[in-house]
Amino acid sequence: MNDYIEGFTMEGQVLIDEQDIYEKEVRVEELRQRIGMVFQKPNPFPSSIFENVAFGLRIKGINDKEVLSEVVEKSLIRAVLWNEVKDDLNHPALLLSGGQQQRLCIARTLAVEPKIILMDEPASALDPISTAKIEDLATELKENYTIVIVTHNMQQAARISDKTAFFYMGEMIEYDKTTELFTNPKNERTENYITGRFG
Repeated sequence: MNDYIEGFTMEGQVLIDEQDIYEKEVRVEELRQRIGMVFQKPNPFPSSIFENVAFGLRIKGINDKEVLSEVVEKSLIRAVLWNEVKDDLNHPALLLSGGQQQRLCIARTLAVEPKIILMDEPASALDPISTAKIEDLATELKENYTIVIVTHNMQQAARISDKTAFFYMGEMIEYDKTTELFTNPKNERTENYITGRFG
C-alpha cells in the first residue's frame, strides 16, 4: 500500500512464492489480487451486503448473477455471517453492527480467493463477543490461508497464532513458534514486553 508514496523506503525483502514483491517487475494490481486485507476498523462500502461481497468479483469482470450469488453465499457462510444476513442481502451494509461489518469485510476478502490474508488489529474496535467470533474465524481460516495478523493484544496472539514475531521500533526482535516465544523467549526485550516491564 506504500508502493506509490513518494519517499517510501524499506530494507530487506518480502517474499511470496520466493519472489520479492518489491521487485520492479511485480505489478501491484496483480499482487493485490493475491493478498486480502482486513483493516482495524470495519470498512464496508456504502452499498448492499450483497454488493460488498461481490465487489472484487465485479472488478475482475465477473457479472453472471448465478456465479455471484453462489460466491456471495459461500463467502458469507465461511465468514460465519450467512445465517444473520441471508434474508437481508439487499440491505445497506452500513446498518450492520461493528462485528458484523468486520465479518462482512472478511467475506469480501474471501470472495476473491486470495492466497494470503493480512489482518491489521481486526478486533481492536469490537466488543468481546465480536472479538471471539473474529478469533474463531481466523483460527478456522488458517487451515486454508496464510494469515498474518498485527496485534498489540498478547493474549490474542497467544490464542490464535501458530508463530509470533515481536517487533519493536520497526525492528524484528524475535520470531518463533508462539508457545516457545511466550514461554521461553530468547531475547531480553521480548521477555520484558511479555512480562509487562514495558509496553
